Amino acid sequence: MTIDSSLKDAGHKMEQAVTHLKDELSAIRTGRATPAVLNRVTVEYYGTPVPLNQLASINVPEPRLLSVQPFDKGAIGAIEKAIQSSDLGITPSNDGQVIRLAFPPLTEERRKELVKQVHTRAEEARVAVRNVRRHCKEEMEKLEREGGISEDDLVRGEKELQKLTDRHVAEIDVIQDHKEQELMEVS
Repeated sequence: MTIDSSLKDAGHKMEQAVTHLKDELSAIRTGRATPAVLNRVTVEYYGTPVPLNQLASINVPEPRLLSVQPFDKGAIGAIEKAIQSSDLGITPSNDGQVIRLAFPPLTEERRKELVKQVHTRAEEARVAVRNVRRHCKEEMEKLEREGGISEDDLVRGEKELQKLTDRHVAEIDVIQDHKEQELMEVS
């Protein structure tokens, strides 16, 4: 293993941490209807857990309304039950054809709760990035001890690793700030 391959691997893992954070934050609702809030909902369909987006089309007819139209009308009850048991805090209503999810405006208290969740998830992502940095640094130090690289190469590799870490942590900060602003917007 070389420094360059270690850095490339570390960069890839850090990128995965950022992507995971984006996925986590997309599931936090902001008072506006967005199909991403249903990404984590799985429906018990003929004894098998199936992601909701594979069983129905999800549309946003109004800013605070989602409509879920099942491909199989027989699944409407199971879909409704899965939405109710999810952590969305929204009660679905259906007319036998379409399930509607009305998003009430967020209260100030709920906004603050969600901002705390965003902060926690962002911090978890930062910790993940720092753990990748630590593992990569240990690999490079081991390589240097075994004579695979020179001390100069180790110093250069550690500087590059720190730049990579700083860039990903900064990206996490931007994502966190954006989501917090989105949550605090009163619409």
